[in-house]
Amino acid sequence: MDRPPGIRTCLYEHDALDGVIDDMACGAAALLSGRERVAVIGLLRRGAPLADRLCERLVRRHGLSPPLRLDLQVKRYADDLTLLHPETRLTEDAAHAALDLEGRSLLVVDDVLYSGHSLLRVLEYLARRQPAEIRVAVLVDRGVCTLPVHADIVGRRLEIAAGDIIECNVPPYEPDFRIELLRPLRRA
Repeated sequence: MDRPPGIRTCLYEHDALDGVIDDMACGAAALLSGRERVAVIGLLRRGAPLADRLCERLVRRHGLSPPLRLDLQVKRYADDLTLLHPETRLTEDAAHAALDLEGRSLLVVDDVLYSGHSLLRVLEYLARRQPAEIRVAVLVDRGVCTLPVHADIVGRRLEIAAGDIIECNVPPYEPDFRIELLRPLRRA
């Protein structure tokens, strides 16, 4: 996949981000402690491998039972933040359509909270499935959400210039786990 052109600055590399994921898992464990029916929902693309990392730590370091893991495909923006779908597209894996989420504690995981449109679409969809609660974890909150949604667990809050982009590089989609600031090339 072609990356948008511009000047990139690495803000966090793998080792620092492992600590951020540890902190996020600690926060998630506090929210989910004592819950018997938990599902962790990754938002494709990069939210899914982040959800896997959180689940691994929740089980290994915090003693939670392995949660139900599923993913939702949500698309609104291109990597350069160009609007692709004014009506945010949400696609559920057909194999998950029949899963019973009623009464479960849900943890939705994504890489970046930007305007909130994608997250609101996901919350709306999941709320119809009658869960006991829905919690949200994001690796980065840009601090520019324009809708009444928030993340319960935030790895890092990064307030950056409006025209700049936060790129979360998450294996297997990129070779290195890192967060970069992209200053796009401005066209004359």
